[in-house]
Amino acid sequence: MKRPLMTATAVCALTLGLAGCALFRDDTPMAETPPPASELGAMPVATDQTFAATAEGATAFVAKAEADLSALSEYVGRVQWVRATYITHDTMWLESKANAQYTELQVKLANEAARFNDVQVPADVRRKLNLLRQGITLPAPNRPGGADELAQITTRLDSTYATGKFDYQGRQITLDDAVGLIAESRNPAETKALYEGWRTVSPVMASDYARMVEIANEGARELGFADTGAMWRSGYDMTPDAFAAETDRLWEQVKPFYENLHCYVRSRLNERYGDAVQPATGPIRADLLGNMWSQQWGNIYDVVAPKTGGDSSYDLTDLLVQGGYDAEKMVRTGEGFYTSIGLDPLPETFWERSQITRPEGREVVCHASAWNLDNLEDVRIKMCTQVNGDDFYTVHHELGHNVYQRAYKDQPFLFKNGANDGFHEAIGDFIGLSALTPTYLNQIGLLETVPGDAEDIPFLLKMALDKIAFLPFSVMVDRWRWDVFSGKTGPAEYNQAWTANMLKYQGLTPPGPRPADAFDPGAKYHIPGNTPYTRYFLAHIYQFQFHRAACKQAGWTGPLHRCSIYGNTEVGQRFNAMMEMGQSRPWPEAMAAFTGENGNDASAVADYFAPLNTWLTEQNRGKACGW
Repeated sequence: MKRPLMTATAVCALTLGLAGCALFRDDTPMAETPPPASELGAMPVATDQTFAATAEGATAFVAKAEADLSALSEYVGRVQWVRATYITHDTMWLESKANAQYTELQVKLANEAARFNDVQVPADVRRKLNLLRQGITLPAPNRPGGADELAQITTRLDSTYATGKFDYQGRQITLDDAVGLIAESRNPAETKALYEGWRTVSPVMASDYARMVEIANEGARELGFADTGAMWRSGYDMTPDAFAAETDRLWEQVKPFYENLHCYVRSRLNERYGDAVQPATGPIRADLLGNMWSQQWGNIYDVVAPKTGGDSSYDLTDLLVQGGYDAEKMVRTGEGFYTSIGLDPLPETFWERSQITRPEGREVVCHASAWNLDNLEDVRIKMCTQVNGDDFYTVHHELGHNVYQRAYKDQPFLFKNGANDGFHEAIGDFIGLSALTPTYLNQIGLLETVPGDAEDIPFLLKMALDKIAFLPFSVMVDRWRWDVFSGKTGPAEYNQAWTANMLKYQGLTPPGPRPADAFDPGAKYHIPGNTPYTRYFLAHIYQFQFHRAACKQAGWTGPLHRCSIYGNTEVGQRFNAMMEMGQSRPWPEAMAAFTGENGNDASAVADYFAPLNTWLTEQNRGKACGW
């Protein structure tokens, strides 16, 4: 579920057509050092050409830069696809070199773009020049070997995570195994073992990560940024400091609701496990929340469900199984949502080339992602789809990336991206808000009748356990990383700072003391995968803004959480007009094109969950909330 910019490991590169990212694993060491990318000859790198420091020169430079990037991006994207769907030493080697070649080109063009900083140029050319400087997630320094070293480190980090296994009850298990076990276990000793066991795969990453930070910061400073984190924050049509302040403002808008949810969940966990496991006050023990990273809590709904009237009259997974759904039918159903609002069906190549289920006999990246390999029509998803409610939602989300990619495919290359990275994530999540409603399930024949108001609190509580519980996690990840890039947090303090952020933002604590060599940040894919994370926080704000605006356009007058825009082509037309803009205009203009609002507004979150917040307040009466 993610949006992508180009990284040296190219994990998340919308410029390479990859979205919804998070690639995975291989702990096989590189047996030898491959030759520099410049010696591979895989794709021609742009030849040197000097452009006059004039408006005409800038226009010509940008045109050539787009042509060179477009040509190389397709090659690199296809190499990335092969590595992600067939992980071996050789595909890792190929991806490392392809990524280095693309990064070298990006760094070269970013430095050349700076020559035109003081030249008066047309607005669209200026925007493209800025994007050239800001469009590298991990910038390699402009020196021999810099891009190669960075690419080798990032590919090694990514693949170490992807193939990580640990010993549990006498057998080696993968992250996929552990995620399922921790979701289902209600034994604190087991959840502790799983939580701590997965985090044994990441200490080996720490030295590589520290070196990666040094190299990327060197590259960022060459591009005129204070550090890599400041460069990331510069990509939102505002200054880095202003963007940090804006995300703080949005977090403060939703924080009271999170604290209300935290208080209720802690109380129910205390009732279940007792003071010795989960005290009635203070932070929540992180492994008890049913998720390996405690970022979403929906798996423990059975523990925290309302004491009366907490049962839903249906279970989405059961409905899918009873309806004879398989993985492909789930994806075709997701496609049907988008075509119902007037958008084009997926091309036949999507069905021929996507990885919809886990293939037998080889290591692959199962983390769901969406791709556009030629920046035109070669869209695909990569999933190991299971027939369950979670993947039903994920399918709708990932297809949102593909729909967005196709909508802006006629834009110039540098504008083939979301209005900002939060938009790319929010598109599918916005559709997902409709897709999870009993209204939609009834519309597509999965649910015979729509439940009455009595099931609103259970429905909203389930949604909040995922959507609201995620908000502080989506803030803390990059707050940790920004401090690492700035030097405020050094390698010796990596894990201590991560645990401190868990406490500050989430009100959580690990189940026990962490080892001296722990590198818990590396146990979350987006850290070794170098995927900026604030995009997910923004997406969790934007999706509710989009949903509220769309339901208003559709004339919906009922509760916001029951609204489905399925079949509404008028909403779809306006939605597509926003997506077609790509990154050609500042994101507030794209927001206004669909919602009529010019900025971020978390009040839509409050509107959606208002009945639940009132109910939680009543449940928490007399309790000492906070931590």
